[in-house]
Amino acid sequence: SSIFVDVRAEKYISRRINRFHTADALAEMFGRESGFEWFREHPVRIERLRPYQKKAIEAVESAIAKGKRAMLVAMATGTGKTFMTVAQIYRFLESKAMRRVLFLVDRRALAAQAVREFAAFNTPKGLKFDQEYDVFSQRFRREDFDDEKPYDPKVLPGSYLTAPQPSHTFVYVSTIQRMAVNLFGWEGAFAQTASDPDTEDEDAARLDIPIHAFDAVIADECHRGYTAKDTATWRAVQDHFDAVKIGLTATPAAHTLSLFNEVAYRYTTDEAIGDGWLVDWLLLRKFSTAMLSSLIFFQ
Repeated sequence: SSIFVDVRAEKYISRRINRFHTADALAEMFGRESGFEWFREHPVRIERLRPYQKKAIEAVESAIAKGKRAMLVAMATGTGKTFMTVAQIYRFLESKAMRRVLFLVDRRALAAQAVREFAAFNTPKGLKFDQEYDVFSQRFRREDFDDEKPYDPKVLPGSYLTAPQPSHTFVYVSTIQRMAVNLFGWEGAFAQTASDPDTEDEDAARLDIPIHAFDAVIADECHRGYTAKDTATWRAVQDHFDAVKIGLTATPAAHTLSLFNEVAYRYTTDEAIGDGWLVDWLLLRKFSTAMLSSLIFFQ
């Protein structure tokens, strides 16, 4: 590994990278610096965003503008983390500060859902997300979708991973298991990958993926519990890329904070209930009990 330091800034922070960047990768990186000003010059104006989702996007962009490279967004279950993230990624691509974004999930069914979320997203230009920017994925099976609606995702060309170009602007939705196989081979991937049919990818293979393949890596549901080996693999996948890393979670656990350093934005269940976006589960339970009692009485 190497240490990367940009000494041009008055205050700079070093970071560890797996390999040193090529000259072309450095030129591309420095050429995008003006993109961070775009966040400040273009306020968040996306339809259907709730106030707290807008605040989450602003908090992430503010952290990135200050040079932060790893952060968590902690939002209660049911508050629309995926929709907020699609809006965030759209702004990343619009700013040109980030052109290649990796969206990681831990199950193929969740990857399929995410791809559909991108396809359904309405942009400020009146188009769908995937009409403006490429949204790629791994191959899916029919059972990965929870309905019979036809959908044919675009599979990421291998060269987009192994030979990233400045002209490439896209989102890649992938399971953490598949990316681990691509980076480390089957023997270095998750402990359950080879035997779990939900994570099996027969066409997956180890690839020579450079550290600048992605400008941002976003990990969905990153609070899930893993074995020590699986946590190490997750960390290794994150650490491979010299990119901004954002974790999405409802419950930031200790192992999650160790991967993403700090919480950039938090929106709790109590806040969501108080703001009227979620129903108090105690009230819901009382209502359900009353309804059940009424049904028994009428029977």
